[in-house]
Amino acid sequence: MAAATPAAALRHSCAKLSVAVEDPKAAGGGAVFVRATWLPTRFSLAVTDGTGAWVADASDAEVRLRAEQWDLPVAEYLALAERYLAFHQPDSTYSFHDAGKGNRRLSWTFERQGTKLEWRWKLQPSPNTQQTIYEILDFLMDANIRLSEEVVRKTQSFNKLKQEAEKCLQQSERFNIEKAEFEQATFSKFVGVLNSKKAKLRQLRDKVAELESADKPPKDEEEENSTDRTELFEEGSDKEASVNDEPSETGSGDPHSSPEKSAATSRGRGRGRKRANK
Repeated sequence: MAAATPAAALRHSCAKLSVAVEDPKAAGGGAVFVRATWLPTRFSLAVTDGTGAWVADASDAEVRLRAEQWDLPVAEYLALAERYLAFHQPDSTYSFHDAGKGNRRLSWTFERQGTKLEWRWKLQPSPNTQQTIYEILDFLMDANIRLSEEVVRKTQSFNKLKQEAEKCLQQSERFNIEKAEFEQATFSKFVGVLNSKKAKLRQLRDKVAELESADKPPKDEEEENSTDRTELFEEGSDKEASVNDEPSETGSGDPHSSPEKSAATSRGRGRGRKRANK
């Protein structure tokens, strides 16, 4: 049956369950190992307490009947059973009691919609106890080896990641130092360039001020030039006045002669020239 089932649908689990037993002082009392094989429509169990072994094979019909009794689909019924048999649930109460004729009854409790329920499966004595115990122990050893190898891989991966993290941290610190040094050097260069530019601007400003002061005449020279221009203007006015005071060539030479007399003399001479021409 297992060979006809696709390998992807076949799952195995093994859990140590703390159970209530009739004789807690018995060997292995208080704990059992449950190995389960899970298929899409059925499952099988192998249980040992260290001294004996019991098995149960839930067929498709039995699983379907149990699921109908609990108003559950087959897949949901199997998922819920796997949850409590593949892993020990602290909120569940497990028991493993005698069911007569060498049989045992494995039960566990769970809550559904606020109601505490109990599922039970009857197990028969294994036809080959030693083989069943061997298969359970072999599965546990293989699982332990796989877990140990996984732990080793995880540890190695963790150590590698730790080393890489330390390298990244060192690299980050080095980058921070280099960044600070670069910023300091850049700032120093910027300050030097800024100071040189400011000095150059001061030199240019002083030079411009010198050129402006050289082009602008002093105040004393401006005052002297304005005084000279005033004196020249006054001398020119005196000369014009002296020219107006000189006697004209047609006058009698009398400085006291009036302009009206000079004009009359000129008109008389003009009339005399006209008569002569006639």
